Amino acid sequence: MAIEVTDANFEEVVLKSEIPVLVDFWAEWCGPCRMVAPVVEELSSDYEGKLLVTKVDVDSNPNVAMKFGIRNIPTILFIKGGEIVDKHVGAAPKSTLAAKVDAVL
Repeated sequence: MAIEVTDANFEEVVLKSEIPVLVDFWAEWCGPCRMVAPVVEELSSDYEGKLLVTKVDVDSNPNVAMKFGIRNIPTILFIKGGEIVDKHVGAAPKSTLAAKVDAVL
């Protein structure tokens, strides 16, 4: 299961993570976000223990979205050691996102 992250706990959960993190920036009203959500959940299961999968609702957590310059959703950031190492904007098939995860690991 992907972990819901907020403005309040983003730094602790994501930036200080010991393992790489996938951060899915999404919103309830976003159609492409709903399309990519099952893929994100599958990646969470597939990479359990190797990758922390998180979700940030941009409507409820505007500070994190603003800090990372998120203008379009869904946007998926790949963070390792507190630094962004890759990014994907828009819906994507599982194979595309899995390839990015493999590159980060």
